Amino acid sequence: MRIAVSSEGQDLSAMVDPRFGRAKNFIVYDTETESFEVVSNDQNLNAAQGAGIQSAQNVAQKKVDLVVSGNLGPKAFQVLSMAGIKSALWSEGTVKEAIELARNNKLKLSDAANVGGHWM
Repeated sequence: MRIAVSSEGQDLSAMVDPRFGRAKNFIVYDTETESFEVVSNDQNLNAAQGAGIQSAQNVAQKKVDLVVSGNLGPKAFQVLSMAGIKSALWSEGTVKEAIELARNNKLKLSDAANVGGHWM
């Protein structure tokens, strides 16, 4: 399974970023190889609009199965859903903790966005 976690930093000890579209980075973790890749989200940090859509498209290109973030807007949620990517809302700790919760099926999957568009 490939898991993308919105991250405030660039390693597994970083805190989960509660924002999706304007997260600093995404950590893409592969549970089969036990390896990860840092995907910068610099282009969307200060975007006037479309940050959620762009971030969702960037994550979808990484062929992930699950996204973990604190919040997801409606457009980002729609893009992820259309790509067949599941999402879970969680931002109470580190990226490593989020990955462990996901691996152990301890995260509740989202069935809708939890914030409106242009939430910051």
